[in-house]
Amino acid sequence: MADAEARAKLREEARPDRGTLQVLQDMASRLRIHSIRATCSTSSGHPISCSSSAEIMSVLFFYIMRYKQSDPGNPDNDRFVLAKRLSFVDVATGWLGQGLGVACGMAYTGKYFDRASYRVFCLMSDGESSEGSVWEAMAFASYYSLDNLVAIFDVNRLGHSGALHAEHCIDIYQRRCEAFGWNTYVVDGRDVEALCQVFWQASQVKHKPTAVVAKTFKGRGTPSIEDAESWHGKPMPRERADAIIKLIESQIETSRNLDPQLPIEDSPEVNITDVRMTSPPDYRVGDKIATRKACGLALAKLGYANNRVVVLDGDTKYSTFSEIFNKKYPERFIECFMAEQNMVSVALGCASRGRTIAFASTFAAFLTRAFDHIRIGGLSESNINIIGSHCGVSVGDNGASQMALEDIAMFRTIPKCTIFYPTDAVSTEHAVALAANAKGMCFIRTTRPETMVIYTPQERFEIGQAKVLRHCVSDKVTVIGAGITVYEALAAADELSKQDIFIRVIDLFTIKPLDVATIISSAKATEGRIITVEDHYPQGGIGEAVRAAVSMDPDIQVHSLAVSVVPQSGKSEELLDMYRISARHIIVAVKCMLLN
Repeated sequence: MADAEARAKLREEARPDRGTLQVLQDMASRLRIHSIRATCSTSSGHPISCSSSAEIMSVLFFYIMRYKQSDPGNPDNDRFVLAKRLSFVDVATGWLGQGLGVACGMAYTGKYFDRASYRVFCLMSDGESSEGSVWEAMAFASYYSLDNLVAIFDVNRLGHSGALHAEHCIDIYQRRCEAFGWNTYVVDGRDVEALCQVFWQASQVKHKPTAVVAKTFKGRGTPSIEDAESWHGKPMPRERADAIIKLIESQIETSRNLDPQLPIEDSPEVNITDVRMTSPPDYRVGDKIATRKACGLALAKLGYANNRVVVLDGDTKYSTFSEIFNKKYPERFIECFMAEQNMVSVALGCASRGRTIAFASTFAAFLTRAFDHIRIGGLSESNINIIGSHCGVSVGDNGASQMALEDIAMFRTIPKCTIFYPTDAVSTEHAVALAANAKGMCFIRTTRPETMVIYTPQERFEIGQAKVLRHCVSDKVTVIGAGITVYEALAAADELSKQDIFIRVIDLFTIKPLDVATIISSAKATEGRIITVEDHYPQGGIGEAVRAAVSMDPDIQVHSLAVSVVPQSGKSEELLDMYRISARHIIVAVKCMLLN
């Protein structure tokens, strides 16, 4: 009884007075006016969608959330994610569906890494809830008991093209959220007092995330437009907008503003700059180890060097070898299960505001389903690192569905994305260390089969700097490879040298940016002849990247060897030969080029 009385007293103390409620309502009205004016001035935008959530925004930003207005990036501030095709503070969303996963990453970081008081609020539309990635995030938040996370569903009935399937059947959304293990409240999204109450109640909930299902109306407060189906994405005509603004202004009763509560300053100071391995790579030339395993070992080594390194995986940790990191630092490992879209978005959230150095790993082929989320990370210039293993036909027996043959093309389209394709264990460790310190997104492509260590522990690597592994004054052709095909190029060089034919062999190390200077200088030293060889489809791969790099020089010709058809299952070495990227086919290509 005493506890119940105490809770009731606390609830009553948290209730805003009538004056505050009126100010919140008036601020919602001003937000509507701002959205109308902004969209009219640009002749573009979504004023009626903004109108549906005006009271929600007013209550959150001017009554519930704690933050410093003068310092929006402060690590102690509450986070707000707006997933309605607009930009928000930390990550820009695209079509829809990414926001809740990002919010999960922020909330996970706050609860388990920072152990801080800040809370995370994510506003979504009802239409967005059709996206599967939303429910991946819902499952994640429930599993990890993210009680510092509040998801608000703005149920305004209307989508882009018309009424949504559930329309205003609020109980449908409520049951779905509850089925995923969320504490769920239903509220009239137009009622600022009710909104204040449910957000306060959410702050008292422990061990569960909270969903607020708010019934709202598009175009709220605009006669003949409110709840109408034909106004999505349309600014109001100026003459009509002026009349509506006057109507809304006539309903405003106060001129007060409300200042947000200041945050609780309990986030730890972090340092994620200039992270260095504590020792050189511990490999000898001639050792055999798969780069996917070397990557797992490197992550664990990096985790020792900096306690803000975190690793995410999509139920592939025994194949990607992220289990090595998990064994050493289980408190910094996030299992995302088979939900690659959500894994990428959670990583984006973890890395936001510079709180962690996040690495997300899975089979590279599985990243195709997460490309929309990867693209959003690129647009936001997020500092996340993605590791894709099991690349190309060298995967072998797993078959075509497991063979990533389009991943390089995919990541080459991401602005400012660095693409590492290390050949051996030493270069893999350097790739991990360089990615940890790089700005923007990084992709590390690793190989399934064991390969021989060819670099000494003292070898230095830099982004955009290739390695010339074989060269002499008699070189006739430059052969460019990366990863598994470097070994095929070296084997071809050895065989050709027995026939007094000498080739220059280049290991790219990074595909983006390319070492254009080394490529062009080597091409000129070999009479303008280049052969590229890659375990990837021709489209968007190394061959096309090299062609683009030398396209302004008419004296340089490029011949590409790549996997040109959908492959079948088989042994790694057999498939490299079957799809014409083996040493034997490099030798044939060199001889053909010399005959022309």
